[in-house]
Amino acid sequence: MTADIPSLGITAELRVALQTLARTPELLLALDFDGTLSPLVDHAEDARPLPRSAAALAAFAALPRTTTALVSGRALASLRLVATPPQRTLLVGSHGAETWLGPDSPAVSLTAEQESALETARAAVARELSRIPGTLAENKPAGVVLHYRLAEEAAARAGVERLMAELAHTPALHLSHGKMVLEISVINANKGQSLDLLRQETGATAIFFAGDDVTDEHAFAALRPGDLGIKVGPGNTQAQFRIAAPASLPDVLELLLAERTAYLSP
Repeated sequence: MTADIPSLGITAELRVALQTLARTPELLLALDFDGTLSPLVDHAEDARPLPRSAAALAAFAALPRTTTALVSGRALASLRLVATPPQRTLLVGSHGAETWLGPDSPAVSLTAEQESALETARAAVARELSRIPGTLAENKPAGVVLHYRLAEEAAARAGVERLMAELAHTPALHLSHGKMVLEISVINANKGQSLDLLRQETGATAIFFAGDDVTDEHAFAALRPGDLGIKVGPGNTQAQFRIAAPASLPDVLELLLAERTAYLSP
């Protein structure tokens, strides 16, 4: 769906969809973190998963024929720090530029051109930090992010426009927008590609994905018949269902967990 569908809780339609999904042979439960498992906060380091959602994620991770994954825009190191994911949970960071599928997963490796482009981007972002009070930079292995949630709106908008104009001349850079952030990366990746990879790696016969940001739309677009996507919060979306806020997610996860546990019980 592309329409701005109204915020919903667990409707009869969603309940049936969750019950059907619970009976898939191999389930992949993939979740965004900020704005989904955790409410959005002013300072990224303060984010934590809501306790009931964290408990449900841990319970899913312990089930057979069920794989859990966090698919986030955060760098992997930051995601591990704030999310404290279950040991068996697969991790995707930096919108797909970083992937952890187990201890043998390689670290991000950049070419000389990418390293140079990244330094250009970081220098440009640093200049905007000095111009615009309330802005923050988040460095990632393959990118840098300008956060402007706490900045004055007009100044932040002007800064984003300057950055986009300046960096448009560096072809190795890929720019995208999120909620009050400008993402700059030297690796062109998105969450839809990440879900495709996770589906292939895990042999999932169906995927549950929940996310809140515009960057999660790539993931919703990658879902197939039999999968289930939930948009958290307002905004146009391709997800089949919507819930109002991260505080609504535990009810959804706990219902799916109960149905999945019953299905897997001998």
